[in-house]
Amino acid sequence: MSAPTSVNEIADKYVIELTRLSPLFASETGLAKTGGLDDFSPAGQEQINDLGRRTLKALDGVEPANDDEWVTKEAMKERINSSLAIADDEIGALNNIASPIPTIRDSFDLMERDTDEDWELIRERVNAIPTAIAQYREALSWRVSNGMPFPERQIKVGIEQAKQVSTSGILTELEERFDTTMARQAFAELGEFLTTLPSTDVDGIGRDRYPAHLRYFLGSDVDLDETYEWAQDALDSIISEQVTIAEKLYGPGTSVKEATERLNNAPERIIHGRETLRKWMQEVADAAVTNLSSEFTIEGDMRRIDARVLYPGTGGIYYTPPTDDMTRPGQMWWSVPEGVDTFNTWLEKTTVYHEGVPGHHLQIGATVANRDLNTWRRHVCWVSGHGEGWALYAERLMADLGYLDEPGEYFGMLDSQRLRAARVRLDIGVHVKGWTAEQAWDFLTENVAMDHSFLAFELDRYLGWPGQAPSYKIGQRLWESERDAALARGESLRDFHSRALALGGLGLDTLHAALSR
Repeated sequence: MSAPTSVNEIADKYVIELTRLSPLFASETGLAKTGGLDDFSPAGQEQINDLGRRTLKALDGVEPANDDEWVTKEAMKERINSSLAIADDEIGALNNIASPIPTIRDSFDLMERDTDEDWELIRERVNAIPTAIAQYREALSWRVSNGMPFPERQIKVGIEQAKQVSTSGILTELEERFDTTMARQAFAELGEFLTTLPSTDVDGIGRDRYPAHLRYFLGSDVDLDETYEWAQDALDSIISEQVTIAEKLYGPGTSVKEATERLNNAPERIIHGRETLRKWMQEVADAAVTNLSSEFTIEGDMRRIDARVLYPGTGGIYYTPPTDDMTRPGQMWWSVPEGVDTFNTWLEKTTVYHEGVPGHHLQIGATVANRDLNTWRRHVCWVSGHGEGWALYAERLMADLGYLDEPGEYFGMLDSQRLRAARVRLDIGVHVKGWTAEQAWDFLTENVAMDHSFLAFELDRYLGWPGQAPSYKIGQRLWESERDAALARGESLRDFHSRALALGGLGLDTLHAALSR
């Protein structure tokens, strides 16, 4: 095969090679049908690193043919360099949301189950689990041998997750069709192996390592000390607004805590049952698609978004994009913890906007559907600060557009914004300022009204995935800055949204440069 001669050709070649190296990426995007699993060993990570280095070298040898290729080149260079900067920390990752245990488990949720071929791919993935777990154990041992002990908290999380997969959930369900004994045994043995790992009671990664992780999730560098103080100011402002709404709801002197309790106990604001929850999510999402068609371009397959509920789950709520051919639509998932069967609409309406329209579905789904972008821009270039920042921006936008005028639902939007501001402070506090896990828990429970079982999951997530949690609110801050600059230049809000979203997911420095050209 001849060497690529344009930026777009280099980008497309990268995707072809990534599809070969990562069966999980291939099946998630629908770019290839496969039941395989990734190589989680140090050698597997090095293959990804080598692909990145070769791609950077190729990019250095070509000039962009137009603005679109200029954006792609800048975005690829930023993404690959940011990934390489934290590549060693990705080997043997151990946390509750972005490590091989939940990745393997959750990969089955997106696999089709309609034909014999579909079921054969599921069987192939089940059979691949013992090898994948062996590779992961090799990566865990690599970290130990390189003087990188695991936080005790993350080891405990991994043990519990491995036990859960080995004894219940997806593999137990699939046993009705074929033998999953070896796969379940691999997870059980992984749990035993995790008990042998050396641990540390230090959760933070420190000021030296943290900036690279935050840059990876933002695509931009920020002043950590200024951002830490800004987060407190943002938090104070949100709390002040919540006090105003609490008194509007229940009268003068009503505290935020009291208003939260009364909203939680209001029968008309409670949903009973997981299927009722799913139907409510679907209704809110469908209404948003209809109502916002005059504000955004929402056409064809993009008008469909499916609400899904997983049980038993982790407590997470997330979005998965449509496949390349759009046969599988964008989906928003609510992973409901065991024993949870009631849900509060006042708190979660803004979450549906975050995951659906105008949040992730409008942003990520539209990017996948945008055939004017190359395959790398459509399927690979995801930056949390851009994507999650947009979704948080979308929550506030829905309030600005009048869709959260009911005081209780507006209060719920503020609660969501308060959580995201709090975790900027918390994340930098733990990983840079030396906060203990106990300090972080006290701060989190003081500032977030959500159920403590959910917050326990969230705290584990923040401590084990440095830099990701603050990317939402910092990303929103940068999105609002770009919007204000566009309005000052004379653009309409609709035109700004259209132009920005048409670029696809980018690091925030690249987004700024592209919008400023």
